[in-house]
Amino acid sequence: MMKRLLGVIPVVFGVVFLTFLLVHAVPGDPVEVMLGESASNADRIQLQSDLGLDQPIYVQFGVYLNKLVHGDWGVSIHSKKPIIDLLAERLPATAKLALLALLFAVLIGLPLGIIAALKVNQWPDKLANLLSLSISAMPHFWMGPMLMMLFALWLGLLPVSGMENGTSIILPALTLGFGLAAILTRMTRASMLEVLHEDFIRTARAKGLAESTVILRHALRAALLPIVTVLGLQLGSLLAGTVITETVFSWDGIGRLLVESIEKRDYPVTQACVLVVALVYVLVNLATDMIYTKIDPRVRFAT
Repeated sequence: MMKRLLGVIPVVFGVVFLTFLLVHAVPGDPVEVMLGESASNADRIQLQSDLGLDQPIYVQFGVYLNKLVHGDWGVSIHSKKPIIDLLAERLPATAKLALLALLFAVLIGLPLGIIAALKVNQWPDKLANLLSLSISAMPHFWMGPMLMMLFALWLGLLPVSGMENGTSIILPALTLGFGLAAILTRMTRASMLEVLHEDFIRTARAKGLAESTVILRHALRAALLPIVTVLGLQLGSLLAGTVITETVFSWDGIGRLLVESIEKRDYPVTQACVLVVALVYVLVNLATDMIYTKIDPRVRFAT
């Protein structure tokens, strides 16, 4: 486990380095955005100097990395607020959205996958495959407005967007959760089909155990490793999906902050948002490796 923890360090450094380069490669000048086209050349030069944008790119990276190591995420070019405060304001909203979307995905995808495996090649299996394939083909920017039209405009059950109401989170969470549920359904089905014909399942049934016990306690546990892998990998994609979903539903989280910072050419905030998403992705994958040892003791002995 210590090797895995140490292995995170070069990954994080690579993320920081690539994020810095890619953000600075985005077309547009933050000075021009802040001052406008009518600003004098002297004002532009002065602001570039104040922001450190007149320095070579490697000098800017060195300054940025040094501050980051010391816990200084910098200051927003546009609002002049500490970036750590902006992240603290927006991160809880994104975390709540992602966790609820994950809950929806598990509650929908896991039962559908199990039913499809138990009724393989029958109508429940075919229906589950049809639904999962159809939902997988729907991007978030299309599914979001469709859910708005159905539940907010036609049925009037849920708010269209915003964060004023406690139920405002349901539609964006469903938008994110449906895509993950579709993937989880197919993975659960495939993993359960591999396990259901194993000898230990036949032995459990021969002992007279209830079918629910055989499926949920024995078969599902044995099939969990690939399912947990998919959940860990897709959680990173879930966070990336919040960029579009939060914009569509006016949800004030990290994703919307990222879009706003790109529009304003606010380099430090953009870097911080991308870095947070990448760090969460790395940490989730590390946590997934640790969960493996709890699910399957053989993994623990192999590490």
